Amino acid sequence: MTPGDTASTTLTVRNDSDIVEAYRLEVVGDCAAWTTLEPERLSLYPGTSETVTIRLAPPRSPQVRAGEVPLAVRVLPTEQPEAVRVPETTVHIGEFREVRAESAPRRRRGWLRGRYRLAVRNEGNSPVRLGFSPAQPGEELKFAFTPAELKLEPGESAEVGLRVRTGRPVWFGSPVTWPFTVTVAEADSAAAGGGTDGKGAADGKGATDGKGGKDLRERPEPDPVRAPLDVEFVQIPIFPTWLLAVLAALLALLLAWFLLVRPAVRSTAKEAADEAVQKKPTPSADLNGQSPVTGDGTQPGGAKDTRPGAGGAGPGGPTGGGTGGGGTGAGTQGQQSSATIDLQTAGGQTKTGTYTVPAGKAFGITDIVVANFQGDEGVVTFDFGDRKITTIALETFRNQDYHWVTPISITESQTVTVQVTCAKPGTPATGRQAQECHEVLNVSGVLSDLR
Repeated sequence: MTPGDTASTTLTVRNDSDIVEAYRLEVVGDCAAWTTLEPERLSLYPGTSETVTIRLAPPRSPQVRAGEVPLAVRVLPTEQPEAVRVPETTVHIGEFREVRAESAPRRRRGWLRGRYRLAVRNEGNSPVRLGFSPAQPGEELKFAFTPAELKLEPGESAEVGLRVRTGRPVWFGSPVTWPFTVTVAEADSAAAGGGTDGKGAADGKGATDGKGGKDLRERPEPDPVRAPLDVEFVQIPIFPTWLLAVLAALLALLLAWFLLVRPAVRSTAKEAADEAVQKKPTPSADLNGQSPVTGDGTQPGGAKDTRPGAGGAGPGGPTGGGTGGGGTGAGTQGQQSSATIDLQTAGGQTKTGTYTVPAGKAFGITDIVVANFQGDEGVVTFDFGDRKITTIALETFRNQDYHWVTPISITESQTVTVQVTCAKPGTPATGRQAQECHEVLNVSGVLSDLR
């Protein structure tokens, strides 16, 4: 019989004793779980008999293995228990094939390749050797299974790795979907004839069937045991659409700079330089027709200037010994300066970066720019000297800048401090999550001498 079907047979019990006897019947052996008796108890007079029906209903399960299974019924008398009998027979269980397979995941995204796992389970009642064959409408994909074949016992499960690779990348545009199917089929475990089954040619058939030379060693085509699995590989472009828009915007800005802004800036700078040259004083005669005087009080050519107050020796006047000149100032105008603080902080940790104002200098800060180009999560705090400026959540920005009309001044040995607490590193444009948070601060202003 085949698992999932039902069958019945009979057993006749006869009382050959000289007393009334009661009998209790029970099934023993591997068939007991799916075999019933009707009735299970008998009461017989001497010399009488009765027939018991044995009903068999093996479930369609891997636990019911194909082959011969012994069936025995124990007949136990109540009055004479030593007269127990155990008649036996054999049940022939037929084979049934059933394989369950699924792909995890069913859809995979990638630039050039994708990896899948095929979960396969033998739900039949006999061992089976399985092979895997992919199918795709075109020839754009290449497939590799690990392992290529799989042998499963009844009820056994296993996983098979599937690697899918495309021949060329998609540089721009929309993702491309490549559908394909995977058929799980039964593979022949050994070639017929040729001795691979341990019998060689001793069965009298050799390598032919004796009817026309047909080669029995030819491997038959695999028999599919289930419907093909529908799987998809979605090939994403190397450069996404938004990146093309950014590149186009940058190109437009560069063209605007070279064609419009740069010529205007150069023209303005040239006009300012020409104006400065025109305003520079040049040696010339004074309003009274006198020649200019050099620093030592002489006229060009070596003659002393005898004008009153000229510092030279004039008629009837003393020799002037003083020199003119401006006094030394308490400080200088200063110049533009900037500093960069680069911080890399591990997840769950806090790290501090500083910039110290040089000795004898004062730093008037007018601008700061902070970059969170990875999209990290956490908190960043800025301090100028002993003054806390602001605290910002990293996940609220990618690039942030602050500007002050009135500079914030810090003096020598004071610091610009940046403190970053990294909650979770972000994902940069490469698409792979970073190992550490990465923030960059640029601070600029006027660096001048202390008075």
